[in-house]
Amino acid sequence: MHATEPEDPGLLASDAAQRPEAEPAPPFAWRELPEPVRARLTELAAEALGKMPRVDIPQQLRPVAKFAPAKRARLGATALLTTLQDSPAFRTAVLEWVREYRQDALDPNDEDSVVAATAAILLGESSATSRVRLVAKNAAETALRAERDAAVARNQKLEAELARTREELAQALEAVEAARQEREEELDRLRGRLRQQGMMLRQARDAAAAAEAGATEADGRRDAEIAALTAQLDRERQRVVTERARAERAVTDAEIARQSAREAREADEVRLALLADTIDGAVAGLRRELSLGSSSRRPADAVRGASASGGRGAQVRDPAALDHLLALPAVHLIVDGYNVTKTGYPELSLADQRTRLIRQLGALVSRTGAEVTVVFDGAGVLSVPTAAPRGVRVLFSDPGVLADDVIRALVIAEPPGRPLVVATSDRAVADSTRSSGAHPVASAVLLTRLGRV
Repeated sequence: MHATEPEDPGLLASDAAQRPEAEPAPPFAWRELPEPVRARLTELAAEALGKMPRVDIPQQLRPVAKFAPAKRARLGATALLTTLQDSPAFRTAVLEWVREYRQDALDPNDEDSVVAATAAILLGESSATSRVRLVAKNAAETALRAERDAAVARNQKLEAELARTREELAQALEAVEAARQEREEELDRLRGRLRQQGMMLRQARDAAAAAEAGATEADGRRDAEIAALTAQLDRERQRVVTERARAERAVTDAEIARQSAREAREADEVRLALLADTIDGAVAGLRRELSLGSSSRRPADAVRGASASGGRGAQVRDPAALDHLLALPAVHLIVDGYNVTKTGYPELSLADQRTRLIRQLGALVSRTGAEVTVVFDGAGVLSVPTAAPRGVRVLFSDPGVLADDVIRALVIAEPPGRPLVVATSDRAVADSTRSSGAHPVASAVLLTRLGRV
């Protein structure tokens, strides 16, 4: 959407031919440009960088040019903006590319203030400063409008809650009044019952007097019954004493039997311990004879560029096949970190993606006992986790080194015949590691397996 009619491409071309090769950059603080303008400049520079001959690419941008088109603008934004600011030649090359392929991005009068400001910066126009300020002002106004709308929404919510509270208060008052009436009615009922119970109490006193007379007569019969029961109790006590003595003798016999069994078991344990010590001594002697060390290092702990060897591995297509491989002795699972996390939970930040994947792999190690190595791209990583779950090795690629190359080096470093599984959906990494004998498994299959942990 433009404020003026599109210009004739021929006129634009002739005008471009009359422009100097590298116009002086306006005095911008490029790193302090509004985010929409920074994003658009980075997008245009990244597209132009992908079409430039290698000899025309500035030295500091050659690593960025190796990135995939989708990653170039995101991972190389700082380098692209810095080079646009410092290199007139690169700025001129980007401008010429935009004139040829993105003519719509060079209209400084575009109705979109971001497009207009970006075009003015690339063309070096004097109005670029004011247009950048307009973008910043529009962004601030948009933020203020959003805050105002949020405040209005909060106010409306509070008013609704106040009305609901008032209604609940009225209902509570009605409930209190109803409860008070119920209590008064209950009090009247209790008074009636109290009068009735007074009458019953007088009747009970009369009955108690009659019962007391009968109790005196019953005392004589009770004394005779107590004497008879006392004699019977003495007989039962004597019988219990006899039975207790018989039970104590049985307990003593059982204790003697348990002591004998315990002594026999201890003797067996001593013989087994002696046998185990003999076997340990034989193993230690065999290690000394064969000059075997006790190092726990693995080949993946020291990758220094070995040569590839081994046959081709098979593609793993379902979790059941993955479970079968993870059950093999000494299996090594190598995970392409960001390829898996961006397949499973791309909505999280990179730090949260790493944390979640490492925790899931720790649970997998505790279930399967496999050796696990996860590799992340080191570019742009500000904080590295200080500790990982037991059995999970976490690696970050060095500056200028791709995680894909680290994964290939890990596979090459392993001895022939060791079972290797590489979790990635990157076709190039999967093909190259399969040719080295590893079994590639898609990121989605690994995520399905991790979901059962």
